[in-house]
Amino acid sequence: MNLSANTNRRIVWTVRVLLALAFGAAGAAKLAGAGLMVQIFDLIGIGQWFRYVTGMVELAGAILLLVPTAAFFGGLLLCVTMAFAVATHLLVIGGSPVPAFVLGALSGFVAYRLRPAGGPLAHWRAA
Repeated sequence: MNLSANTNRRIVWTVRVLLALAFGAAGAAKLAGAGLMVQIFDLIGIGQWFRYVTGMVELAGAILLLVPTAAFFGGLLLCVTMAFAVATHLLVIGGSPVPAFVLGALSGFVAYRLRPAGGPLAHWRAA
């Protein structure tokens, strides 16, 4: 089933807005020092400075998702961030990695859909 270009654009924009809301809220909670976030980063064991860095990365990614010319980079940044979050859940703190996986997959979807047309791999797509 082929969707029209307009429908595809709406789907990608909807996912971008939902991700921006989710990552904006999560980043703000980390920067505000919400109790649960402080506990999670205590379990990670690197230090609370890492909570601030992660919060800033999530907020930056959320903002980039909403800027049409930068949304690809926002999706890519957040996808990589969530890959590390999944690994952290699996290898360090336990708990379910499913929310991080879903957010990472959606971020990857956005990055894929908004990938630049040119680039080093463009000639392989044409074949």
